Amino acid sequence: MMAKKAPNPIDKHVGSRVRLRRMILSMSQEKLGDALGLTFQQVQKYEKGANRIGASRLQQISQTLKVPVSFFFEGAPDTSEAANSNSPDLPSSTYVSDFLATSEGLALTRAFVRIKDTRLRRRIVDLVEGIAGENGA
Repeated sequence: MMAKKAPNPIDKHVGSRVRLRRMILSMSQEKLGDALGLTFQQVQKYEKGANRIGASRLQQISQTLKVPVSFFFEGAPDTSEAANSNSPDLPSSTYVSDFLATSEGLALTRAFVRIKDTRLRRRIVDLVEGIAGENGA
């Protein structure tokens, strides 16, 4: 039996950016799939990086989601050996986009940017940092 191959980090990143943009537009996987002539399961595989998105399909997705193709590569991980030799204790350079690609991250961001009072926003950041154990760091 063959071992499952882990998704390529770039494929995973591109898929997470497809998911992020789709969620920003409040579009279901089914609706995106219909627009692309795919099943929602295929969209799921793209979003998880399990299936690689070809160039023509990525162009079609970019048109459907109304973003340039370059959007999907913004913040992509550097897969060179030099980048991989960094300390394993450092957080991933894509942790912000990874967080925003979650439903919680997107909901939190949408709600937070609607708060106009800058002092209240700062107090919320302080509260969250305290809960997370950051203590102002």
